[in-house]
Amino acid sequence: MNKLTYYALVIFNISVTPIVQEISPPKYYREDPETSVQLICDQCPPGTYVKQHCTAFRKTECAPCPTNHYSEHWHYSQECQYCSGVCKELQYVKQECNSTHNRVCECTDGWYLELEFCLRHRKCPPGFGIVQPGTPESDTICRRCTKGFFSNETSSTAACQRHTNCHALGLRMAVKGNATHDNVCYQNTEPAAPRCEIDVSLCEEALFRFSVPSELAPNWLNILVESLPGMKVKRENLEWIKQRHNSQEQIFQLLKLWKLQNKEQDVVKNVIQDIDLCEKGVLKHIGHINLTTDELLALMQSLPGKKVRKDDVKNMLLVCNSPKHILKLLSLWRIKNGDHDTIRGIRHLKTKNIPPGVAQNLKKLVRFLHSPTMYRLYQKLFLKMIGNQVQSLKAGCL
Repeated sequence: MNKLTYYALVIFNISVTPIVQEISPPKYYREDPETSVQLICDQCPPGTYVKQHCTAFRKTECAPCPTNHYSEHWHYSQECQYCSGVCKELQYVKQECNSTHNRVCECTDGWYLELEFCLRHRKCPPGFGIVQPGTPESDTICRRCTKGFFSNETSSTAACQRHTNCHALGLRMAVKGNATHDNVCYQNTEPAAPRCEIDVSLCEEALFRFSVPSELAPNWLNILVESLPGMKVKRENLEWIKQRHNSQEQIFQLLKLWKLQNKEQDVVKNVIQDIDLCEKGVLKHIGHINLTTDELLALMQSLPGKKVRKDDVKNMLLVCNSPKHILKLLSLWRIKNGDHDTIRGIRHLKTKNIPPGVAQNLKKLVRFLHSPTMYRLYQKLFLKMIGNQVQSLKAGCL
């Protein structure tokens, strides 16, 4: 073989021989008893022990651990560890002993290990629920049920439950729940007593209609939908409002629906509380006026548009007390006329057939509902709720 062929074979052999990277075992230092030379020896892997230490002439010799013995890590001991004995009372073998792991014992279900003994998991008493269930290593953690939740049992697994919502089930509440008992609901089979309800008061109507100038109404509706706090008005309801009402009326209808959807929410309750001051002013102007049935009918006949019927007036007298007579009839007139502006209707009131004092007080009422007091209330409520959205829109329209 000539030199050229030899070198070619050597190069070819180098290029095709795979490179295998061996894992180097951990080391330990040892002094050779024969030569007193400091040696660096290989440790033995898990499942073995050092049968013979290394010397200057041979490597460490390892041997498998005997039965019931184990070594879990690399080490340089000349013996394996003895496996733990049988599991104690209330324990079971989670993992049996082998050459690389000790026997693992664990407390049975419902018990946990504390100072080498298995103790039963704590049970949460009534009024408390679990926030963290017990494990074989830790006890149950209990916590008192917060407002709106209850637990009526002693349990190591049950959490606090939410009180039943009687209203959502179409039922009435007989007994209010607490931390240990649920709400008690019942089906009301008695006919409901008539109530003098007004869906939107004059103050709310004035505030809702006053909240948006007419030149902004077409542009501001979508912004208002996203800006109002609480539960949002659904898109299909918004489209229904747009189809049935003109641009100025849309704002009123939107705010009316928003109030209805959020009547149990704190944000609406706060609005209603602040409007109370306005309501007192309304009652000051018309709440003390006592009219006969004929006078109330004459008042309704004097309003423009569709008239409130005599039967409606009589039914109103059965459920409303005198301070609310005119307010309820004005509400009925607004609904009968497709939710028309009540304040505008009063402005067009024909005063010929009604007592002069009533007509004078209604005019004062209109001035009151368009007073600076209402504007301050609008600023306090709506600008606070929707931030600067309306201000930026106004600036863009200038």
